[in-house]
Amino acid sequence: MESIVNKILALALMLFSFFPVYGADQVSQTSLLHDVANSGLINDLAPELKTVLTLTLLSFVPVILIAMTAFTRIVIVLSMLRHALGLQQTPPNIIIITLSLFLTFYTMLPVWEKVESDALRPYVSDTISLESALDQGGKHMKDFMISQTREEDFAAILNMANKTPPQSIDQVSFSYLVPAFLLSELTTAFKIAFVIFIPFLLIDLVVASVLMSLGMIMLPPISIALPIKVMLFVLIDGWSLVSQSLVSSFS
Repeated sequence: MESIVNKILALALMLFSFFPVYGADQVSQTSLLHDVANSGLINDLAPELKTVLTLTLLSFVPVILIAMTAFTRIVIVLSMLRHALGLQQTPPNIIIITLSLFLTFYTMLPVWEKVESDALRPYVSDTISLESALDQGGKHMKDFMISQTREEDFAAILNMANKTPPQSIDQVSFSYLVPAFLLSELTTAFKIAFVIFIPFLLIDLVVASVLMSLGMIMLPPISIALPIKVMLFVLIDGWSLVSQSLVSSFS
């Protein structure tokens, strides 16, 4: 059991090679982390220090979740949907985030299954080395992120970093792929949100026009439009429709 914990701890430590320290050379940093993970330093650590190190590494899980998965697009679209309906705090943020986490899990499950079968499981069973496990796991994550990243966003990041475009996918660095992926996810999320806003905006315009024609200028249009939008959204099974559309948008 202890050997498995050591292996998982070493693999978690190696994840930092995906996020180079500012001003440091990525190759040298990765090599340093490889040496630390493959040395006997982890095995020599006291159980208490292993626990502290493990908890420290786990604190970076939310960063990885936001930066390298479908979470960004999903949570933005659901938040914008709430505003399109005219509901300021309903459903509350905790519900939006929880639903986004589940939808992210369903979206990323095929990728994570590949990482688990091709990288984590063989490494834990001593079938492949740590470097091979990282290469295999990183390749699956990289393939997913590249498939969702726009070329213009990746080119913009490379231009800001004064880097030349890579010749192959294997040469694509996470240092530039991650921010490009986030930019693409923001763009895609806003495009989806715009499409969602249109029917609700039309309802607001129709209600406002009807109230104006009836001379009911003192009655706020939102008080009439809000229940209509909520009713129509429920009738078309909106939450299920939006959730399915979000998950399928990554396929």
